This record gives sequence, C-alpha cells and structure tokens, in this order.
Amino acid sequence: MRIEVNGQGRDTSAATILGLIEELSLDPRKVAVERNLEIVPRSLHATTELADGDKIELVQFVGGG
Repeated sequence: MRIEVNGQGRDTSAATILGLIEELSLDPRKVAVERNLEIVPRSLHATTELADGDKIELVQFVGGG
C-alpha cells in the first residue's frame, strides 16, 4: 500500500502503526504518531490499521544533554 510518512510517499507492507514503526527501525517507546491529523495514543499503535493513502507524521524523542 502507498502512504505518506512525514511528507514523503512510501510503499509499505505494514498493516498497523506499530508495524510501520518497526519497519522503520524506530523505538516504539520514543515515537509519537499522528494519523490523518489525529494523534494516535501509544496504547493503540498495535491495533490501529493503516489504509492506502494515510498521512502519517512520526516524531521521535531524543534524549541527551
């Protein structure tokens, strides 16, 4: 399926938001997700299904000092 991630078109075989996060090799504990302009709570990442044409924004938290 074809989705948009942070403004870039991307083909993915991920079925859920968590699957996409894993496909991108991101730490699911450190990622905030917006799907079609709505924040998706972390507790729903594993069950929120992706659909063709979805617009996903991912923000990764980085610690340090």
